Amino acid sequence: MRGVLRTAVPALTVVFALSACGTGADTDDVLSAGGWPGRHSDARNSNTATADGVENLADAWTRPLGGAVGSPAGIAANGQISVTAATESGCNLFSFQMDTGRKRWCTRLAPAVATVTPVSDAVANIYVGEDGGLLSFNEHGQRRWRIPVSGTPRSAQFTSDGNLLVVTHFGQVNVVDPQTGQLEAPLFDLVPIPTLGDGQNVPRLASDHGLPACFGGSEDCPVATTPAVDTATDRIFVTVWRPGSDRSALVALRYTAGDGAGVREEWSATDLPGGAVTSPVLSGDRSTVYVHDGEGTLWALDASTGQPRWSHETAGPVATGPSVTADGLLLLASADGSAATTALRDNGDSVETVWERADLRPYGAPAVTADGLAYVVVDGEEGLVATVFDVADGRTVDEEPLEPSPGLPVGTGIGPDGEFVITTVDGDVTVLRAPDSV
Repeated sequence: MRGVLRTAVPALTVVFALSACGTGADTDDVLSAGGWPGRHSDARNSNTATADGVENLADAWTRPLGGAVGSPAGIAANGQISVTAATESGCNLFSFQMDTGRKRWCTRLAPAVATVTPVSDAVANIYVGEDGGLLSFNEHGQRRWRIPVSGTPRSAQFTSDGNLLVVTHFGQVNVVDPQTGQLEAPLFDLVPIPTLGDGQNVPRLASDHGLPACFGGSEDCPVATTPAVDTATDRIFVTVWRPGSDRSALVALRYTAGDGAGVREEWSATDLPGGAVTSPVLSGDRSTVYVHDGEGTLWALDASTGQPRWSHETAGPVATGPSVTADGLLLLASADGSAATTALRDNGDSVETVWERADLRPYGAPAVTADGLAYVVVDGEEGLVATVFDVADGRTVDEEPLEPSPGLPVGTGIGPDGEFVITTVDGDVTVLRAPDSV
């Protein structure tokens, strides 16, 4: 049997309290505190920000990291940028100031950290995973705690009670007190733990086993995407490739807090063609969950039951989910700049195309501001171009050539004052902002 041996370690024995409770963060509303605190900004994975946009962007600064980047940066409400890179020596976790690009601090963790987006809370504490561990640092780079986990954490989320939700690529679900690192609920395994019936010599896999498979999805990386959380109900949506399956499923879990706290599975959608391959994204009212299948089709499923509501065919397989505004507009794009930008309207039991621009082919999902602008990176005549467009009609608002042209984006985000933050595969962080603040 291909499996992973995981051991549930009691919380009191796994916490390494290397500092006190940190800065006293109240994380109840962490994902609406501003900035771009998670991989896809918020609990819905919506790729939308709480900040208004900038109609005229200008280049502010670029910083090289010295190694390839495998996951987008996280941006705290105070503008502090946290990013990881696959460097051969020195630091591989970095923190930069938004206004100047000055490196505030850096440190070195285990190599798998380069696949993880650091997640920020309201006071710029960050939470980040490495091979076999989950760590927290305060805004000054002081380690707050570290706990062991089975596998490598994907980018974290938060539950409605302010606890940290972390799912590893092996499928272990951890609910953690962000102040102490103590487990707040028993561990839950999306992939069954081997039992005596499977034999006594099942090898323990290394915590980074199968990570390369996370970029395409396979049984070696059961959880390859970032979970989405409905903070009103604490329903959790995650893609899972279980042993013996030929595809990944979209699974809904439910976290219950307080006495008898725990995580349980509610439903599983196993029949999407080619499996569920992008991070789940929730609608603004949290009633619908969106995910692309392996053939590129976008599916809308009822969030409470998993039943399909509608599907929309795209030009081919995609690696990133849609950007979803609070009023029900979905923006589709590809990760590699090969597909047109399309805006869809979710009508509940059907979907309609609002507009489409074949000439606007972004690298990755658009980053959407609170006032209806979207930031993307596209190919220009002489290199990459940062582009701002109006979400309502697709009209281009601004174009800013990126010079010297950086590598292809691995992710984009929006700062607390509308800054456009671009992280490239080659290992650069670039920030654009309003000309009067450059």
